[in-house]
Amino acid sequence: MPTFPQGALDVVDRAGEEAATRMLEASPEVAVDLEADAMHAFRARLCFLQLGTDTDIFLFDTLQPGVDPRLLSPMMEDPGRTKYFHAAQGDLQFLAEAGVRVRGLFDTHRAVTLLGWPKVGLADLARERLGVELPKEHQQSDFSLRPLPEGMRDYIANDVRYLCELGRQVRDACREADILEEVLLDCERMCAEAEARPETGAEYKPKLSKSGLSTTQYALAHAIAQGLHKLRLEWAEKDNVPMGRMLSNMAITDLALKQPDTHKDLARAAGVRGAVVRAHGDDILALIRDNQQKATRGELDLDREPKGPRDPHRRKREDALKAFRVEQATARKVTPSVVLTNPLMDALASKPPADVAELSQLPYFGEKRIKLYGDKLIALLKLFPVPGS
Repeated sequence: MPTFPQGALDVVDRAGEEAATRMLEASPEVAVDLEADAMHAFRARLCFLQLGTDTDIFLFDTLQPGVDPRLLSPMMEDPGRTKYFHAAQGDLQFLAEAGVRVRGLFDTHRAVTLLGWPKVGLADLARERLGVELPKEHQQSDFSLRPLPEGMRDYIANDVRYLCELGRQVRDACREADILEEVLLDCERMCAEAEARPETGAEYKPKLSKSGLSTTQYALAHAIAQGLHKLRLEWAEKDNVPMGRMLSNMAITDLALKQPDTHKDLARAAGVRGAVVRAHGDDILALIRDNQQKATRGELDLDREPKGPRDPHRRKREDALKAFRVEQATARKVTPSVVLTNPLMDALASKPPADVAELSQLPYFGEKRIKLYGDKLIALLKLFPVPGS
């Protein structure tokens, strides 16, 4: 049974950060996790950055003015040093926002997903691979609290305490299953595509089904949903709470479709909290009435379909690629995403390469996939050419 670091060192000032960074730079493998206050603030802040090796754990208190994550950049950007994360995508966004890029990533969550393991959570891996129970009671805690309660401190330290050993075991399993190249390529893609988090609410797109709705009814529901989203952003920013605390996406969808006209009906909508009805009910009902009147006067924008040349073979390519990766995955006894990840599927369906040479230039495709699938994929895609090509 491997041994694991005991305790954790708090990093709260520049001198401590410099000392911790020197110790971390001596290790070829580093476990990384972070904590934010996303469940408790309108614009989440990076509250802790946890880094661990086989012998030490460091808790970087990023809310302290002397602790700057950018001091870790040389180490984090070194592709020769493995950085073990578990479910890295959101963490990479926070780090990019802080000015830190990552190379040399090995994401244990992504790896076990590609391995097809039935349980992919960090607590599941720790239990099944190491016989360690990781508590979960602080998953939604407020990590901006200072001083941090001892139980929460232990919780965030445990997120990296076992991760180097778990990472090595998962990496060995990928090597044994002959999928390590594919896993590393996908980790490389995640690092390259990581960008700073978008502005809160900037990417909101109402999930409204057109089924059973006329063009005008759909446009009305869409306008109401967009208006409610803008309102919840204003309210959430004023109270410094997550926007979903005001109105969840589910609540916005239900309101946009049902369009209640009284406080009583408003309170019956799915996911609408009584406190929101009391504080903002009049504003919600006024927005709904205003958009209904615009619809009656014919003032809504009914044309919400994107314009552009139609590719009649796009869906056929997608279906053919899905069938292809299932067939190849079955033959290799791997998960379908090992054969082709969803980003690769989308790239091939959108702009099919003309030959193997062009296919080899597709980012994160890799030499193994070229050898195994190159000729077959080109032959398949030629059955469904892009119009005008």
